[in-house]
Amino acid sequence: MTTARTATPSTARAINDRLALDLLLERGPLTASDLRTLTGLSRPTVADLLDRLQRSGLVAHAGESAALRRGPNARLYGLVADRAHLAGIDIRSTGVSMVVADLTGRTLGTATIAASAPGTGAPDGGTESGAADGDLLVERTVETLLATAAEAGARELHTVAVGAPGLVDPATGSLNNSGKLPEWHTKLLAALRSRPGTEVILENEVNLAGIAEHRIGAARGRRDFALIWLGHGVGASVVLDGRLRRGASGGTGEIGFLPVPGTTGLPHSTKCDGGFHSTVSSAAVCELAARHGLKAGPGRDAGDGNEAAEAAEDVVRQAVETGADGFLDELALRIAVGASAICVVLDPGCLVLGGEIGQAGGPELAGRVERHLARLSPLATEVRAGTAGGGAVLAGAVLTAGDSARRELFGGE
Repeated sequence: MTTARTATPSTARAINDRLALDLLLERGPLTASDLRTLTGLSRPTVADLLDRLQRSGLVAHAGESAALRRGPNARLYGLVADRAHLAGIDIRSTGVSMVVADLTGRTLGTATIAASAPGTGAPDGGTESGAADGDLLVERTVETLLATAAEAGARELHTVAVGAPGLVDPATGSLNNSGKLPEWHTKLLAALRSRPGTEVILENEVNLAGIAEHRIGAARGRRDFALIWLGHGVGASVVLDGRLRRGASGGTGEIGFLPVPGTTGLPHSTKCDGGFHSTVSSAAVCELAARHGLKAGPGRDAGDGNEAAEAAEDVVRQAVETGADGFLDELALRIAVGASAICVVLDPGCLVLGGEIGQAGGPELAGRVERHLARLSPLATEVRAGTAGGGAVLAGAVLTAGDSARRELFGGE
């Protein structure tokens, strides 16, 4: 026989509090009457929770509603946005970008630190001078983060979410540096984690972009989708049943290693040359564009890092604007070949093209990929252009930091 159980008074209060806090986060300041309507709770229960949340410092008066008569019910209540401050950090081989935000996720400040040549303040990961430069870059990054937070009125940062390339162990939260990544990446994480009172969350950068597309971008409202990140390199993130999937070792989405036709060899466990990366990376896109008579604008070339991504973004945007059908169709087919492997195994139903190349291609490139994919896979898959923008990694980092901070401050999931 099953015994029915009801929530204890303290559990019921916690549930009601979290419900009200989530509504204030989503909708902004509300009146007590609004909260009663939206939650279905009684007048005494709402009055009790508002009193409790004000005493906890999470909610405060936020003016009056012009739509209601003056009086207690006309008071607006809102989240105390500066109850905690957050930061999102995007680490690349070429430098670091960061955002400082309040508890609601509103941006309060931004900063970017460029990594320059070895011996001038940036690491190369190998030589003694490169290691010293890496230490300087770590020091500058931490100082800049604290200064940006201070300018935003934050005495301390509650939670910092960091997006980095490479495998992030889901069990330990550590970065698996295979030797390809600059050593300063690991040192920066250690420096951030050494600061007392601040939680530091590490996540693969493409996973953070996937979180942004899921919550505020092209995949909003979908339970299942996959993001293919097309930039200097290529990666993917996968959301199934509303949850980000990382895999046993954090390697879900390492599609740069996927063997595909059209390459001169096969990828290796430590090198993705010969894999999907070789056909759709920024360098490969620039080579394909050159064969079709397209060239990046002045001052942009297919070098390393950001330069290559910017050059590829430029030629893809040119192709869309000028109607370079041959180039766009061949690029779309390359993308569809790799995407079909994801679709026939996971059946996400929706594929989002992100990164600099996906953003530049927009709906035009997405539509071509969808048509090729329909011929390669028996599973219906909608292809959408990413809408979270070039700052998708930072947006996902702020969302992740905010979720963690609110779990601690609000309670519950």
